[in-house]
Amino acid sequence: MELKELGRTGVMVPEIGLGTWKYSGGSAPLLRGIDLGANLIDTAEMYRTEDAVGQAIAGRRDDVFLATKVLGSHLRYDQVLWAADESLRRLAVDRIDLYQIHWSNRSVPISETMRAMEELIDAGKVRYIGVSNFSVNELQEAQEVMTKHPIVSNQVLYNLNSRRIEQDLLPYYQEHHITIIADGSLATPSRFLTDRRLKILEQVEAQTNRTMAQVALNWCTSRTNVIVIPKSNSVTRTEENCTASGWRLSPAQVRTLDEAFA
Repeated sequence: MELKELGRTGVMVPEIGLGTWKYSGGSAPLLRGIDLGANLIDTAEMYRTEDAVGQAIAGRRDDVFLATKVLGSHLRYDQVLWAADESLRRLAVDRIDLYQIHWSNRSVPISETMRAMEELIDAGKVRYIGVSNFSVNELQEAQEVMTKHPIVSNQVLYNLNSRRIEQDLLPYYQEHHITIIADGSLATPSRFLTDRRLKILEQVEAQTNRTMAQVALNWCTSRTNVIVIPKSNSVTRTEENCTASGWRLSPAQVRTLDEAFA
């Protein structure tokens, strides 16, 4: 498994982690992913999968980089502290590696939210602060009110069919060494592709002797500062996703996909 630095923390995380939105696979797929090096597991208060993740990693906590999120409706100071404690309880751990704000909330001053997030680090309950679904302006507003700790990541939708972040968000994050955690990186089912795009994906699939899903994931991770967190409820599919790492599409193949899915 190839590793990438999380922000500027010096901590290396796998370029392919394990997502748990709508997850129902039990412990086996998560444990298999950990064994294959995909030891970043991402969950959220909203997903209602923190319990399942906690059960899966019991006895393997030191092997896992654990990420979860606080709801956008729980961003008042006291709510953030309470939500973090509840996530810790459900996960059955004493520390969250990456605590993320799931959405921004204009009804709550960002300074109030970030004060609570920084306090969680000071209390030893959280290691790093991330955000999710933040625009560049929202990130900058959050950065301006933080006094002690940086924002190291933003989790956003990014895949071959959804490339809006390339307009401004991805270049900004690459310039400032903030990790993009690509959500929905496999949201390119063949039934939604034009004949031309499907044909090109199949050509690259044949050239690399990889599956279409592996090509799509590798295209994402070919970007600097981008990691992916595909979800799978099966061991077999988890193995397929994890082996999208350890090799690279050629520059020509990346350009072909870029042009086809522009």
